[in-house]
Amino acid sequence: AEITEKLEEVLMIWIRQIRQVLVESEQMRREADDIGPSAELEHWKSRMLSFNSLLDEIKSSRVKKIISILQAARSKTLKQWKELDGNITIAANEAKDNVRYLYTLDKFFGLLAKASPATMVEHVPSLMNTVCMIYCTSPYYNTSECMTSLLLKITNQMINTCKTYLCEG
Repeated sequence: AEITEKLEEVLMIWIRQIRQVLVESEQMRREADDIGPSAELEHWKSRMLSFNSLLDEIKSSRVKKIISILQAARSKTLKQWKELDGNITIAANEAKDNVRYLYTLDKFFGLLAKASPATMVEHVPSLMNTVCMIYCTSPYYNTSECMTSLLLKITNQMINTCKTYLCEG
């Protein structure tokens, strides 16, 4: 009983820490007004790394041993743990999926940053088709919030490129 109690304390500490990570990941991002679309990809890559390392930790033999001991003791804390484990898996899958979809736009990000306004216009139809494909097929990135944020960043990049072109011309 004493060991079970100590292990439950450890599990509750982990639960609080994981909840904090999940809450922070859902908070509104603060970004500069003129940030480009590459930042969106970097955000999701960073989030994917964080959640994948958290998943690796949860699946470690040390954690599995503690969970199996608490299962044998029929601990009530396991219900919270299983729910959080599921939430982390969802968050990791979302980040991985979003990175995969945003990588399809990566080739356009460089073109938008380096092109002249005239050549940039040539790439807009393909870019918009790819954005549309993401919206239609992504299970996570097809929300109005995600699309608005992405399109705003694409527009920012186009404006920044045009400003640079005008200042150099």
